[in-house]
Amino acid sequence: MAVNANDLRKGTAITYNNDVCVVLEVTHRTPGNLRAFVQAILRSIRTGKSMDVRFSSTEKVETVPLMTYKMEFSYKSGEDYVFVNPESFEEVTVTPELVGDAKNYLVENATVTMTFVEEKAVQVEIPPSVILTITDAPEGIRGDSANNVQKTATLETGVPVLVPLFIKTGEKIKVDTRTGKYMERA
Repeated sequence: MAVNANDLRKGTAITYNNDVCVVLEVTHRTPGNLRAFVQAILRSIRTGKSMDVRFSSTEKVETVPLMTYKMEFSYKSGEDYVFVNPESFEEVTVTPELVGDAKNYLVENATVTMTFVEEKAVQVEIPPSVILTITDAPEGIRGDSANNVQKTATLETGVPVLVPLFIKTGEKIKVDTRTGKYMERA
């Protein structure tokens, strides 16, 4: 479906240079002695790179329908990750590149939001925080608590995280998936 560049909105998917891109930001500009134009920041779904693009305000842009579903991580098959739609029980296999850093926080039955374009998975989003179990946490040294001292512990996904000295092996903690930092006990 073609729309005017004036009608572009944040979050819309469009076709640009034979690639599907998501609109991250849109600004309408009308300089004093020039024609109006639309300045947009687009992110390529294929490469993940962002670009700054200028459209004439009357230019036609081809939109692409986006579909988002809540999916659950099921298992890892070789290098690929398999997710299941909990409503239709349909399996979707995605590459490690598409999963990206989310792999550090994926445990069985973890819920993610998956975006599809033309029935092809293009993005995997994990929640801003997850609850994971500590599998290895060395003992804190007594008398080492003068300042906010932390130790390195290992999560059930194998990722190291800095935690306070009082956290022990087997405890569940909340981790910020954007920064990879300890938030609180769960």
